[in-house]
Amino acid sequence: MEAHFTEWLNLGIRWIHMITGIAWIGASFYFVWLENNLNRSNPREGLSGDLWAIHGGGIYHLEKYKLAPPKMPENLHWFKWEAYATWLSGVALLLVVYYLNPSLYLVKPGVELSPAMGIAIGLGSMAISYVIYHFLCDSPLGKRPALLGAVLFVLIIAAAYGFSQIFSGRAAYIHVGAIIGTIMVGNVFFTIMPAQRALVKAIEENRTPDPVLPAKGLLRSRHNNYFTLPVLFIMISNHFPSTYGSQYNWAILAGIAILAVLVRHYFNTRHDSSKYVWTLPAAALGMICLAYVTSPAHRAPAAAPVAAVEQPARTTPAKVEQASPAAAPVEQAASTDGAPAANAGASDFAQVESVIHERCTVCHSANPTSPMFSAAPAGLMLDTPEQMKAQAAKIHAQTVATQIMPLGNITQMTQEERDLIGSWIAEGAQIN
Repeated sequence: MEAHFTEWLNLGIRWIHMITGIAWIGASFYFVWLENNLNRSNPREGLSGDLWAIHGGGIYHLEKYKLAPPKMPENLHWFKWEAYATWLSGVALLLVVYYLNPSLYLVKPGVELSPAMGIAIGLGSMAISYVIYHFLCDSPLGKRPALLGAVLFVLIIAAAYGFSQIFSGRAAYIHVGAIIGTIMVGNVFFTIMPAQRALVKAIEENRTPDPVLPAKGLLRSRHNNYFTLPVLFIMISNHFPSTYGSQYNWAILAGIAILAVLVRHYFNTRHDSSKYVWTLPAAALGMICLAYVTSPAHRAPAAAPVAAVEQPARTTPAKVEQASPAAAPVEQAASTDGAPAANAGASDFAQVESVIHERCTVCHSANPTSPMFSAAPAGLMLDTPEQMKAQAAKIHAQTVATQIMPLGNITQMTQEERDLIGSWIAEGAQIN
């Protein structure tokens, strides 16, 4: 019952996070598009531009004032709760998925880091990152947008590299996303909203608004716009182990972030000229290159998790029953002439089946024995030889190539067992 409740809690929070995120991102994209497409030729007095648009069977006329209208309207719509709700639901999701089971989902296997310290690093990095970002934006560097962007990029990727050394691949990515999301919501709460409130107050008090604050709010809003696509990728990245599961996951994230920013820049500037149209084919080519260099044939094998070889599995409240000695299935596969166990077992499916049953089907089963799951994660079941053969590619990707499974290596799969499975798959994944 506990696993079932946790699954639905995860689903509910994730659903809220997605809904509010779409609302926030949609508003961000729309207002940047609106700003870029205003007709600024001969606007009437007091306006900086206007726009005519048609949508949903209606024609709209939108006007932007240089600062504000002479008199404030009775109903003025504010855009803030989308940002706050997205961040709050994101933090709640971080808590439910990673911080309730830090030994399993957060801390990288083999790293001597207590769960409490891992959580402290995760939460602390979010606050510290915003403080650094805010300081840089208000420094002289803030007057040089391109250089500021480059510095921020280097710092974020440095954080990604640091996270990858102590956190699991998925946790490292999601904490980079949490940093960026915190910066974005911080921009709304500490800069954009105060600037808007100051503008409204000045109009109500019949005095000239300070143009500096709205300009600063617009700059931070543009920052948020460029952050959006990298954050969206991070939100879906847990479905793609060839990215976060690579030993160079931080570099892959850097590459995808650059491509995402290039694409966003094209859409932000295409109203003015087509000089950045090259970014679209360049981004497509970049994704193809990333797919190529991260393929198993061109990727260096990941280092064996220390926890799988030298240390017992970490204890966790949701831990499955202790697996039997890790090397047993492979030792049984050794031939009489002393050949290496992995090679001997490559053609002996019985040994592979034993490893998969012992290390994988505690979760990936029609009836999981692990208390963490009430149903097989992602619907992937490995109860029968036929299911194992059908899922051979996924088994290879997650247990051999990237070694992200079992989660936290909770069932103590050894490197020899991974090699055994890899050899079996390389020989055609025969089950007869």
